[in-house]
Amino acid sequence: MSKAKWAILGPGNIAEEFVRALMESNAEIYAVGSRSYARAKKFADSYNIKKVYGNYEDMLRDDEIDVVYISTPHCNHYYYIMESLKNNKNVLCEKAITVNGKQLKKLIDLAEKNKLILAEAMTIYHMPLYKKLHNIVASGQIGKLKMIQVSFGSCKEYDVKSRFFNKELAGGALLDIGTYALSFARYFLSSNPNEVLTTVKKFETGVDEESGIVLKNSMDEMAVISLTMRAKMPKVGVIAGDLGYITVEDFPRADKAVINYNDGRTEVLQVGEKPKALNYEIEYINSCISNEFNENTLNLSVDVMNIMDAIRKQWKIKYPFE
Repeated sequence: MSKAKWAILGPGNIAEEFVRALMESNAEIYAVGSRSYARAKKFADSYNIKKVYGNYEDMLRDDEIDVVYISTPHCNHYYYIMESLKNNKNVLCEKAITVNGKQLKKLIDLAEKNKLILAEAMTIYHMPLYKKLHNIVASGQIGKLKMIQVSFGSCKEYDVKSRFFNKELAGGALLDIGTYALSFARYFLSSNPNEVLTTVKKFETGVDEESGIVLKNSMDEMAVISLTMRAKMPKVGVIAGDLGYITVEDFPRADKAVINYNDGRTEVLQVGEKPKALNYEIEYINSCISNEFNENTLNLSVDVMNIMDAIRKQWKIKYPFE
């Protein structure tokens, strides 16, 4: 099969990083689209991209495109994924893939109907370190899984007009940084949580500023998650069993972990390369296209989205467009 032709929908900062990863992966970057032709043209000139579109609709009608990478704000993801799938395009979409589980289900149904690939660009699902750690936990090397702890604090500038705090744009910590923490927890939990407890401090615009979340599944495995958008906290994940625990620092793009065993032994794991985080996502999509993949990461995205729905329900936070 010839190389898939990629299109970039939304030429922002993360899209620039993603295009560089595509170039490193020797992928064909065929088109870029923006609501501003000048912005798309500037982006195309920087990376020698052949086709330039000043609106998304025309780009998505281009039959040459095989895969669309979507990096707009997450409040727009559902619409652009839907339009991409309607136009017979495979999709890799930045996190959070949608705003709620209902949106994601509709997209999955359409992708399956049209026999297309849909995936979330969640680094945790694709970094080689996590595949190794998942096998270690599943093997019982740290004993029976008991507890997962995850913290993520990002100190956003105080600005009531910022998209991070704008309820109309599905702002708040949960969908911006919480999706990483919940994806980490869900990746290692043996089954989906059936209990969710949480409390929240809301920002003055009505979105979640900081929160504490506790998850428990039917196997009595628990996860405790701390999030804030107005204070720095280390991005640390801990997976604890009754024989030891694993610490992963800077977990969204980790290539290193430390295992501490109860008998005093310590083991350091170095797997994969942090700078290649987006390359691994590209490899995953390519493997899906060539029918070589053996892991459906979208199932994890579904679980995480449903957990976030349950959390927001307890917070009584609903976005105006829902």
